[in-house]
Amino acid sequence: MKCKVCKDVAVVALQSHNAAFCAACYGKFFSRQVARGIASHKLFTKEERVLVALSGGKDSLGIMLELKNQGYNVTGLHVDLGIPVSSAAARGVTERFCAKHGLPLIVREMEKEGLPIPEVKRLLPTRPVCSVCGKIKRYYFNLTALEQGFDALATGHNLDDETARLFSNTLRWDTEYLADQGPLLPAEGGFVKKVKPLWRLTEFETANFAYLMGIDNWYAPCPYSQGATFSDLKGLLHRLERRMPGRKLAFYQGFLERGKQAFLGKTRKAETVHPCTRCGYPTSSEGLCGVCRIRDAIEAKRGSGA
Repeated sequence: MKCKVCKDVAVVALQSHNAAFCAACYGKFFSRQVARGIASHKLFTKEERVLVALSGGKDSLGIMLELKNQGYNVTGLHVDLGIPVSSAAARGVTERFCAKHGLPLIVREMEKEGLPIPEVKRLLPTRPVCSVCGKIKRYYFNLTALEQGFDALATGHNLDDETARLFSNTLRWDTEYLADQGPLLPAEGGFVKKVKPLWRLTEFETANFAYLMGIDNWYAPCPYSQGATFSDLKGLLHRLERRMPGRKLAFYQGFLERGKQAFLGKTRKAETVHPCTRCGYPTSSEGLCGVCRIRDAIEAKRGSGA
């Protein structure tokens, strides 16, 4: 098998693009896909400061390195969730990666914030831990970006993530979320602009990039994520992609170009945003924001001796 571009020995074959690449040409292919994804939706410019949420996985580390190589002003943010074994491993991988490539890194420790996820799970057993964890992470992503003056928050969501979310929203005909879905969520109401530069690339493609670039990454699943429905949806779409290569990108890009306009105007009703009376974070609730209410619930449990 030969590289489509230079005819050297290929190391990666992509059925969805009917092409194979050597290591050097694959890096150029990956870079073009990222650049095209950024430019087509005007995600951010090289003058803007971009905060990249780093989990320690291949996607977030890969996009951080690629954005740096393309000349963007990037800083990493890692939220240490305080989960035994996995959090220490993910943080170690992230810190070594940033040190190796000379990248600035901010670490927020949930243990120090009084919100370690194991404690949250133990004290609030009736609340889905993935939902609470996601709320906490989004809080600290946005809070850090606002406090330190970043123009955009980038995440490592890839095409597999986005098509699974689109499929899920379509199955429920959730018109409000369909209207908002895309690689760009503009800044609004005290929330920083959110961007997904990997939206044109599959998990397989980002995994190959990470391997060829020698990126050490943390790949074990979260011990609390068993039974997550997204895994089932990804599996269905993966099987479809194997039988019909290129279907994921066609599905998602077709939605952005032709389908999304059908749902414009169906966005969630405008809500008045207030600063949280305790931490100042923007919230649609009167009084405390969601994370401060979680914090109070935890403190109440601790006070009762739970």
